[in-house]
Amino acid sequence: MSNDQNKPLTRKLYESAPSSRQAAKFLTATTLGATLLFLSGLTLTGTVIALIMATPLMVLFSPILVPAGIVIFLVITGLLFSGGCGVAAITALSWIYNYMQGKHPLGADQLDYARNKFASTARGMTDKAKEYGQYVQHKSQEVAQGQGS
Repeated sequence: MSNDQNKPLTRKLYESAPSSRQAAKFLTATTLGATLLFLSGLTLTGTVIALIMATPLMVLFSPILVPAGIVIFLVITGLLFSGGCGVAAITALSWIYNYMQGKHPLGADQLDYARNKFASTARGMTDKAKEYGQYVQHKSQEVAQGQGS
């Protein structure tokens, strides 16, 4: 017989039961999830009711509302896009400024590694080009000497 079979049933249940902390976490998560699910359903119901009530007005004013809605959408989209581009530009310029000041911003190690790898590859290619140039020059001199004799 194994050791687990000798233990009383209540002892087995006590050892396998979740801790009070786990139970509190579960109850909190369940309560929060149920509350949010209820609010989600309530919001959906309110939205559908508002849409049902507003449909006649939307049909009457659609020749005005649809173009106005398109214009408003395009204006808001353009403003958000230009604002996002502005924030991205300011962030990039700030990063470049910090990098040039030697403050070592996030990603500077990767940039230095890429720059060094690019430079070493360029040096290697330059050396290979010089070797190939010397090889071609040597071969052309051999050909010229062979034709001269």
